[in-house]
Amino acid sequence: MRVDVKFCGMTRAEDVREAVRLGASYVGVIFAGGPRELTSERAESILQGTPPAVRRVGVFANQTSAEIGDIARRLRLTTVQLHSARDERSIADVRSHFDGEVWSVVRVEGTVLPSGLPALFAAADAVLLDSKVAGTLGGTGISVAWSGIAPALAAARAGVGRLVLAGGLRPDNVAEAIDALHPDVVDVSSGIEASPGIKDHSRMRSFMQAVHGAQVPR
Repeated sequence: MRVDVKFCGMTRAEDVREAVRLGASYVGVIFAGGPRELTSERAESILQGTPPAVRRVGVFANQTSAEIGDIARRLRLTTVQLHSARDERSIADVRSHFDGEVWSVVRVEGTVLPSGLPALFAAADAVLLDSKVAGTLGGTGISVAWSGIAPALAAARAGVGRLVLAGGLRPDNVAEAIDALHPDVVDVSSGIEASPGIKDHSRMRSFMQAVHGAQVPR
């Protein structure tokens, strides 16, 4: 089964163009703080010309659902990725302002998954797993304990939940992560960068090659 690629934390138009050229399914822009955060004006500029086949993801944290909807409409986002404390009710609230995909982020520390994960898989279009690092919302380069969480995660997905895997993915480890957790999408930011927000096109190509090499029937 195909595993899609999301290049996230985009800050330059030339990096978005390279992601498109390489066949990425998603490109992501950050509105949740950190060194890759953009204004909506800057995000609109770098996403301009992105073809419809490549889905646009906005990463949000503390904005209201109405603010998320306003930005999503302006930038023609196809997907919103929700950090901070999100539950089924808040996902439904975002859906009242946005008619695209809603991804809920779960940050994992060690091998313990939250008890409410099955409900999130049911409520959201996808659950994104990222590593939990104090004081940050992502882009840390720290990996999730893939093998350690695999049994509990498979039970939570119940064979139907869509999984987006982030957290410390790089060209040299993404195949291992895919083999362990069978995600629908792999999400990379710092693992393909020369510096925060500045993508290294050689690493982007290597990442895509590694993902393609990991594609196996399942």
